[in-house]
Amino acid sequence: MHERPIRVLIAKPGLDGHDRGAKVLARALRDAGMEVIYTGLFQTPESIARTAVDEDVDVVGLSILSGAHNQLVPEVIRALRAHGKSDVMILVGGIIPEEDVPFLKAQGVTEVFGPGTALAEIIRFIRTHVPLAVQHG
Repeated sequence: MHERPIRVLIAKPGLDGHDRGAKVLARALRDAGMEVIYTGLFQTPESIARTAVDEDVDVVGLSILSGAHNQLVPEVIRALRAHGKSDVMILVGGIIPEEDVPFLKAQGVTEVFGPGTALAEIIRFIRTHVPLAVQHG
């Protein structure tokens, strides 16, 4: 068996124009040996899903600071499923009120990371939860 890098898509859905955190995370994941695709700002749920399929990613990380997470995250998940990409781990980061986390997880989100989460914690979470079959070819 050969090990292949975990492939992560970092996406900024909606009209949120703050991308510093997403870029910092993308660089940290890359430095940790993962392959990272960053979509840039102002992505639609459909464009995120298409990129996830085209790039054959293992993880989709959604960065949302706009407050539209309860609308955008389910739309991204529906688009992923419509494109046959239901096996991907969904992570959400940003300013997400604690009371919204159960709703997001019920929609299919694996974990939600709030402001101030250590980059090492996110890296460890991904490595722990991405199936070993992916990590070891």
